[in-house]
Amino acid sequence: MQLRAERVVDSADRLGECPIWDERTRALWWIDIHGRAVKRYDGENLRVLPMPEPPGSIALRREGGLLVALQSGVFLLGTEEPEVLVKPADHAAGLRFNDGRCDRSGRFWVGTLKEPNFDPVGVLYRVTADGACKAFRTGIQVPNSLAWSPDGRTMYFADSPRHKLWAFDYDAARGEFSGERLFATPHPGFPDGSCVDAEGCLWNAEWGAARVVRYTPAGEVDRMVEVPAQNPTCCCFGGSGLDTLYITSADRAGVFALAPGVKGLAESRFG
Repeated sequence: MQLRAERVVDSADRLGECPIWDERTRALWWIDIHGRAVKRYDGENLRVLPMPEPPGSIALRREGGLLVALQSGVFLLGTEEPEVLVKPADHAAGLRFNDGRCDRSGRFWVGTLKEPNFDPVGVLYRVTADGACKAFRTGIQVPNSLAWSPDGRTMYFADSPRHKLWAFDYDAARGEFSGERLFATPHPGFPDGSCVDAEGCLWNAEWGAARVVRYTPAGEVDRMVEVPAQNPTCCCFGGSGLDTLYITSADRAGVFALAPGVKGLAESRFG
């Protein structure tokens, strides 16, 4: 099935990423990494929150506000300046946090990368509500596509330059993954950010290919969404019925959306 997204917000993001829908306030949040901003759109007004460092990802918090992964660490964001939650002791200078998402139990998983050469020195961390931070994977170039199946038993992850999406068995009680297996090998684009719909299918934004691809739980291509931007970066479900797919992008192309014919899931909250 071929679908096409249309631009809904002329946000002029240098590197838009990590869209999430807040069902409580019916607003879309995302970030502009190189523009050093967190953004919010409620259907009428666009709000821009400048950040002191490049943000790599955000998450909703159960008690309200946001979690934001800035270059130097993971911070709590409410109505004031970002408040540090954790700065990993092994977070090396020259690295910044990138893609992140909460599992179904509210733990935040986030990876780091080194720009501009993307040397394989990135780390995948798990952050819990008490500020505990543990490294689970090293040797990463560009961490992306963190997502979980509706039942929380399958975890997805990509290292974009390798053109590979992996699936893992996920132990929700312990917050650990095992059983790595190759899920898909996106080409010609690079696997960027992802989300999962209510039917358990993974939607992946393909950087460089101007499209978002829907994969079945078996890793088979099911649908493609044409995006009028060369570099779509991530996607999420939103709207009052969670039936709108929002897509962020780079190069000041904006935020896009479409009704793909399936529904998503409420975003997991940190805490």
